[in-house]
Order: sequence, then C-alpha cells, then structure tokens
Amino acid sequence: MVKKTAGTLAAVLAAAACATISPPAEPTIYLENPPAEISAALSLDDRIAVDKVWNLLRLERADKAEKAVLRLGESHPFYWTAMGYIALLRNDLTAAEADFVGSLTVSPDAVTSQLGLGQVYRRWGRREDALRSYLEVLKRDPENAFARREADELRTAIVESLILEADAAARTGKTAAAKEAFLKVLEYAPKLQIAHVSLARLFTREKDYPRALFHLGLAAENNPLDRTVLREYAETLYQMNQFSRSLDAFQKLQALDPSDKTVAERLEALKTRLGVVDLPDEYREIPGLEAVTKEDVAALIGAKFNDIWIGVAVRPPVLVDISTSWARTFIVKVAASGIMEIYSNHTFQPKKTMNRAEMAETVVHLVEYLRKKGRTIVVQIPPERINLADVPADHPYAPAIIAAVSFQLMDIFSDRTFRPDQPVPGAEAIRILDLLAGLAKEPGK
Repeated sequence: MVKKTAGTLAAVLAAAACATISPPAEPTIYLENPPAEISAALSLDDRIAVDKVWNLLRLERADKAEKAVLRLGESHPFYWTAMGYIALLRNDLTAAEADFVGSLTVSPDAVTSQLGLGQVYRRWGRREDALRSYLEVLKRDPENAFARREADELRTAIVESLILEADAAARTGKTAAAKEAFLKVLEYAPKLQIAHVSLARLFTREKDYPRALFHLGLAAENNPLDRTVLREYAETLYQMNQFSRSLDAFQKLQALDPSDKTVAERLEALKTRLGVVDLPDEYREIPGLEAVTKEDVAALIGAKFNDIWIGVAVRPPVLVDISTSWARTFIVKVAASGIMEIYSNHTFQPKKTMNRAEMAETVVHLVEYLRKKGRTIVVQIPPERINLADVPADHPYAPAIIAAVSFQLMDIFSDRTFRPDQPVPGAEAIRILDLLAGLAKEPGK
C-alpha cells in the first residue's frame, strides 16, 4: 500500500515537472494609483477604503469593488473614477464612458479618469478620441509612460490609415478627398515628408502654386538633404518668377551636389537675371548666428527680395558708417527704400544687434514697400484679436509688433508674450523673411 502511494505521488510530481506553467494573464485594465494630492486631503479611514477599492480593481474583482465603492457614496472624489473602471472591467463601455466623463466634469485634471477614458475609446476603436484623451494626460503629466506609449501607437496607426485613404483617393481622381486626408495627416505628424510632398503635387496639379510652395518649402526645411524635394521646390519657385528664392534653393542644391551641371546652369541664369554677385562668406554664416545685426538683416532682405529693385533707380542716402560693412550694397537699397531706419546723424549702425521689436518694425516696413510694388499680402489674424502680455498699447513698437503677428510672420510664445527685447537668431530672421516672400503674391498671380 505504501509502495503504491509512493509510486502514485512520484508520477504526479513527474507530470507536474513536465507541465508548462502558463504566465499570468495580462491585466485587462491599466490603473494608476489615486492622485496623491487628492488622497492627502482624505481622512485615514477614507484612504484605507480607497486603497481597498483600488486593490480589488487590480485583482479584477468588479462585484466586490462595486460594493466597496457604493459605501463611499457619490460625493466621494474617487467615486465616479472607480465606477468607470468597474464598468471597464465588465466591458460595459457606454457606462464606463459616462462615469469617466462625469468624473472629468467635476475634476477636469483627473489624470486617472483620462487614462480610463482613453482605454474605453481604444476598445471601442475610436482611435482619435483615445489619442485626445492620452494627450490630455500628457499635458498634465508629460512623463506618464503609459499615456506616451499609447499616444505614440495611436498616432502611428491613425497616420498610416489616413495615408492609405489619401493614396486611394488620389489614385481614383478624388483630389479633394486626398487633400483632406493628407492635411489631416499633418495634424498628427506635422513634419511628415510624404504628406507635404503629396499635397504640394496635388496643389500644383490644380495650379494652386502658393499652397504648393508652402508645402514644398516645409518639406525642404524638414529634410534639407532631400535633393529631390529641394529641386522641385527650386524649380517651382523659378516657374512662378520668384527668382530670388529660387536662387537660394538652387544654391543649397548645388552645395549638396556640386557636380550637377543642370543646377550650375540654372544658377548662372538666375544670377545674370538678378544681377547678383557671389554672396560673401558673412552672408552664409547668418543661419548659425545667435543674434543678427542690422547689416545681416539688410543683406537678407537685399538678397531674398532683390527682384523688387530690378529696373529701379536707387538714390543712395547719405550714410557715414557703412564703408567698411560687408553688406553696404544691400544697406543702401533697404535704407533708400525706407525699409530700415537711418538715424538723424546719418548713421545706419550696421553692427547693432536687432531685437524682436526692431525686426517686427523692419518686416512691417518691408510689407508696406512690397504692397507699393503691387504685391498682395493678406492679414491672417485680425489685429484686434491679438493681446500680448508684454506689449501694452503705449509700447513704442506696439503697432509694428501687432502687425507682424497679424500677418503670422512672427510668433508669440506659449505664455502669450512677444519678448520684444529678445535678440533674433539668424535662422529665425531667415524663416520670417522666407514666410513673407511666400505670402507676397506678385501682381496677376
């Protein structure tokens, strides 16, 4: 009898040893701890009760968790959040959504409820709603790893789906639907090259060249080493008679491939047309400057908008301090045209660092000059809607700053400030003037 029992036990143990142990099942919900700032305000008994509810939720014992939550009462700060997760455990998505939304109505910053709502929408297949929920979490908790991972996965899935939708629409001749889908792609992935390039080609097909240039310009900026995009951008600028900007683009293209004879020929043709001599080394250093000077900005305007002076006799102003400036040719043009300031003592002060307020004034003067030359430049934001925390109405540069922002040529910061005394980096000055060149439509265009 003992031998038989021992033999049976050995067989059981051997079978157990050979059996594959299944890993524990993945939890069906993701649940973070209750927010510490709210828990801290609770009594000790309340905190113990909430901990009990959260432990039951993590054990996925919905019925017991519900009984414990009901004892807390609807007025409890964690009541609706807990009820949402109970409904989520039961896969009752309608009830879960209502509970989480109810919680957020009372406490809009409740990250735990936003995380639950994101899980509800993801199960429902409402990817855009789920992404919005996780982005709300990241606004309040930028380091939240779960929200970050979910948001990245959802954004990728949405973008891939929209690209397929756009490609299918474009192939079947549904241009409007294709553009709409690609534009929506850019809401989720603003720098996605394929979306910008595809939109540019769709707009070109419709002869909507300003929009085509906008997207080609962004594509070239996002990936400066993409020669195909840069060539397309340069050629489109040339076809639209925007020769100064085309020259810039072809020069960048030549730097990427000095052996390209077609590019070299186009560059020579453009230089001849514009009367441009090879730009000095100081000009090429502007993009890397931390703060531009007046001579830097004069050179940028003179080179990028050189075509507006073709055939125009410029009457040189009296300037006593520019003879040694590398940008003196450009300074004469912008000063004579009233685009940049000459001081009462006949100085230009070419080495003076420009701040954002002075840049705004210069840009607005350039807009006014371009308009006199017949260019159309449209206000993008009504000036009366612009309210800047650090630019009161009596600020000496307020009119210029408001105008520059209304054209969307200069940005404001997230705290609604303009920071008028802050220097202007070279890259920002170039971006501002390139934006203006793109907005300034030639007569008849």
